[in-house]
Amino acid sequence: MPLLDHFHPPLSDTRKWEGFHSHWTTSLAAQLNAGLLPPRHFAEPQVSHGRIEVDVATDRLPTNGAATGPTSAASGGVATLAAPVWSPPAPSLEMDAVFAAEFTVLVINTDAGPTLVGAIELVSPSNKARPAARRAFAMKCLNYLNAGIGLMVVDVVTERCGNLHDEMVGLIVGNAPRFPGAPSTYASAYRPFRRGDEDKVSVWPVTLTVGDALPALPLWLRDVEGPIRVDLEAAYTEARQRAAIG
Repeated sequence: MPLLDHFHPPLSDTRKWEGFHSHWTTSLAAQLNAGLLPPRHFAEPQVSHGRIEVDVATDRLPTNGAATGPTSAASGGVATLAAPVWSPPAPSLEMDAVFAAEFTVLVINTDAGPTLVGAIELVSPSNKARPAARRAFAMKCLNYLNAGIGLMVVDVVTERCGNLHDEMVGLIVGNAPRFPGAPSTYASAYRPFRRGDEDKVSVWPVTLTVGDALPALPLWLRDVEGPIRVDLEAAYTEARQRAAIG
């Protein structure tokens, strides 16, 4: 099935991209688990819509007229003292943070305890929303590679511009080529390796275009000799079927 634009009408009027991304991560994990991975390896989807706690500065009042303070012995209960209420002082500092939605497939090796060896990242709009978010995503990807973890990034977000591979390049010291043409929708696979005394990363970049089929790309796993062929088109088609998107 050709790639659709999940972020603009008419599709965005009836289907939320978050639901589709969830289906897509599940389909990718199922594809990997269907005999593609080496023994004692498994893939699992990880979905987060942004870990954030709303700042609500309201008093928590008792409900249904419940009384506060000690329980009266006359009411038939045992008299108890209310727990002391402690409020911390106002914070001295406040810093910016990035709580981006995450749609990831992790590949785990269970040989010597669960060890992360590969990852597929589906880019979300919040990953591209502002410079801090783009930088945070790039740092996350570089941390994978620094740990020897094979990586694949798939970006079909059409509502925001920016190429997150180029964000990674901006953080790397040394020779780091930019993505040819700097498309806003693309897929790329990364293989970290060592040549002599030098650390290197091989990159397989592919531009994605709405209306075209999706490619197959290699997923390199840490400490595994050959790559895993990930068929993005097959997983995308299955996800569309799961989401009832014709």
